Amino acid sequence: MNGSPKDRKLTFDQCWELLASSVVGRLALIVNGHPEIFPVNFVLERRTIVFRTAAGTKLWESTKQEPAAFEIDGYEPTTEEAWSVVARGATALIEDPDEQSAADALGLEPWEPGTKSHYVRLSPEALTGRRFKVNAPDVWNTRSYDQRRASFE
Repeated sequence: MNGSPKDRKLTFDQCWELLASSVVGRLALIVNGHPEIFPVNFVLERRTIVFRTAAGTKLWESTKQEPAAFEIDGYEPTTEEAWSVVARGATALIEDPDEQSAADALGLEPWEPGTKSHYVRLSPEALTGRRFKVNAPDVWNTRSYDQRRASFE
């Protein structure tokens, strides 16, 4: 990853730890030749990312033989550091009821109302991440809801 000298690459295990501590990420799929981003809640099951969805674009595009990406990020006010993790790989439907039950046992349940009866697994072929120090906010000019302000207030 190219970046400032303050960027620190995360190890493979650090990336998995951050994924395990998160519940929402963004799934990037190619739709009609261009990228689309879908927020999804997820669980980690056997070193893969699993989410549920209803019939529609996200489901149909997840069944194609196109590469996909998944991204999470966060900010830690106590250390004034942000982090980002990106997984790239293939997606596939989970049709085995035992595998679906394994994901459900980890707390995978839809956040959005409606039936989300389709299970999708993203199997990372690449997993990268970085952690970096963020600029201190100008407390007088920074938006009141900027997460960076928490370390100053």
